[in-house]
Amino acid sequence: MAGIFDHVMIRVEDLEASLEWYQTHLDYEEKGRWEADTFTNVYLGPTEMHDEGAMLEITYNHDDRSYEMGDGWGHIAVRVPNGKLEAAYQQLLDDGVEDYRDPESCGGRYAFVKDPDGHEVEIVQRDPDEGTMWSIDHTMIRVEDADEALGFWTRKFEYEHTGRWESDSFANYFMKPEGASDAAMAVELTYNYDGRAYDLGDAWGHLCVRADDLEDYWATLMERDATDYRDPESCEYQYAFTTDQDGHEIEILEAT
Repeated sequence: MAGIFDHVMIRVEDLEASLEWYQTHLDYEEKGRWEADTFTNVYLGPTEMHDEGAMLEITYNHDDRSYEMGDGWGHIAVRVPNGKLEAAYQQLLDDGVEDYRDPESCGGRYAFVKDPDGHEVEIVQRDPDEGTMWSIDHTMIRVEDADEALGFWTRKFEYEHTGRWESDSFANYFMKPEGASDAAMAVELTYNYDGRAYDLGDAWGHLCVRADDLEDYWATLMERDATDYRDPESCEYQYAFTTDQDGHEIEILEAT
C-alpha cells in the first residue's frame, strides 16, 4: 500500500524567473513538462536523482494571477553533505540569493533562503548516501492536531514515524513509508502548542504520492475513510486527490 512521495507542487507568478532560480542556484534540471491551455507544469530535480527521490513541480497559470502564501504550508528542505552547510549558504549568497536565515542564526544546524515568490527553502545537512546535493529532504506542513495528523498518515497511507523534535513551543514529526530509502522525501508535520489555526493560502499546491496501481490505491484509501476529494474517474484515471484533516491536498499518481 505505502507509496513514496513523487513530488511537491508550488505555484509561481513568473515561470521563467522561477526556473532560472532553481536551475541556477540548486542546479536543478527540467525532468518533464505539461503544457495545457490555461497552465504549465514543470517538474524539476537534481541531475542525478535517486529512484525514490522527489521532484519539485512548479505550476504557472497563464492568467497572471497572484497568490497568497498562507501559513498552513511551511517549506521544502534540500540537502547538502555534512559539514557543507556554511559553504553552501555562502555560495548561494555569492550567486545573488538574498540573505534570509543564515546558519549561525539557526544554531549551525540548518539555514533558509527564499525563492522569487517567497517560498521558503531550508538547507539541511545529511550523510552522502541520503540523496544528492540539493535533493528534496522533506516538505513541512503545519497541523492543528498532532494526534490526528500522525494517525492520518499512519492509518491512511501506512507511513511510519521516522523522527521527532520536541521544543518548548512546538513539535516536529517526520513521516515516510516503511522501508523507504534514506533518499526518499519525508513529510514534516509541525504542531504548535498554542492551538493556533492556519490559512492554507494558494501559493502552495499539494504533496503527491506515487502508487503502483492508482485504482487499487484509491480503493484502499476509501476503505480507510480518506476524503473523496477528486476521484480517479473525475481525473480521467490519470491521478486522484484526497485531503488530510487540515485540508492539505494529496495527489495520488500511478507510477510509470
